[in-house]
Amino acid sequence: MSPWFRQHRFALGAALSTVRKAPGSFLFNVLVIAVALTLPFAGITLLENVRPMSEQLSVDPEVSVFVKLDATREQAQAIAPQLRQILADSNATIAFIPRERALEELKARSGLSDALDTLGDNPLPDSYVMKLAGFSNTADAARIDAVVEQMHQLPHVDTVQVDSAWVKRLAALMGVLRLSLLLLAVTLGVVVIAVVFNTIRLQVLTQREEIAVSKLLGATDNFIHRPFYYTGALFGLCAGALALAGVALALRPLNAAIAEFARLYASEFQLAFLGPLELAALLAISAGLGLIGAMLSVQRHLARLH
Repeated sequence: MSPWFRQHRFALGAALSTVRKAPGSFLFNVLVIAVALTLPFAGITLLENVRPMSEQLSVDPEVSVFVKLDATREQAQAIAPQLRQILADSNATIAFIPRERALEELKARSGLSDALDTLGDNPLPDSYVMKLAGFSNTADAARIDAVVEQMHQLPHVDTVQVDSAWVKRLAALMGVLRLSLLLLAVTLGVVVIAVVFNTIRLQVLTQREEIAVSKLLGATDNFIHRPFYYTGALFGLCAGALALAGVALALRPLNAAIAEFARLYASEFQLAFLGPLELAALLAISAGLGLIGAMLSVQRHLARLH
């Protein structure tokens, strides 16, 4: 293994020497790549902060069943056993709300007691309110829909409402955001590869005389390729670190604005930076993109030189 380590140490040293010879060009290319990486890194940071909240949301849906206005009280109360039968497999609580009680609660909450008294007859129907415990926002969505559909088929039932529809919309929105971020990351990843590809191409053309001499002295293709590979990986690694640093700096003013907004809702939500494992993964991906761009460029242009 010692010769293998020596060869890679020499290749890394050659790559660093190339960087030192043209630091301005290196920094400019790193900046271009970092700009391309900043947006997907910021999106990943945002999703990692929102994901725990969406997973921890309590999705115990509250189902409201409204009886037809022309149904008698006996007919309305006869629905209760059928509801219990439909919800036999779930830990649900069922509460019957007579129309008189519903009207009194509406008067107390709305402050429109006088206006409601002028209506004469009570416009509100008898209803049932059921809280379904133990339902998640994804796995039991179809089950909730099936329960609601069965309730719709009951006699004298006018309307069935579920207040957890917003949770389904949130889950769908998270899926759209993940897909959009993936497409954006792939697109900008291609941009990174293209920038590294072009940069390494220029280095190959600049050093073609040195490469020709090395070939005459018996250097293998791997020996010639490795310094360019390390250079491409350095481009990606440094650009990834710069992009993450930019995201970390942007979180400070953003959190200040979020704190002011969250205070209006009695919340203390703050965006947290990524953990060590996520940071290491993103840096590895950045270096990998640079390495891929370098490999494609070297294999293409050195083959032409040969």
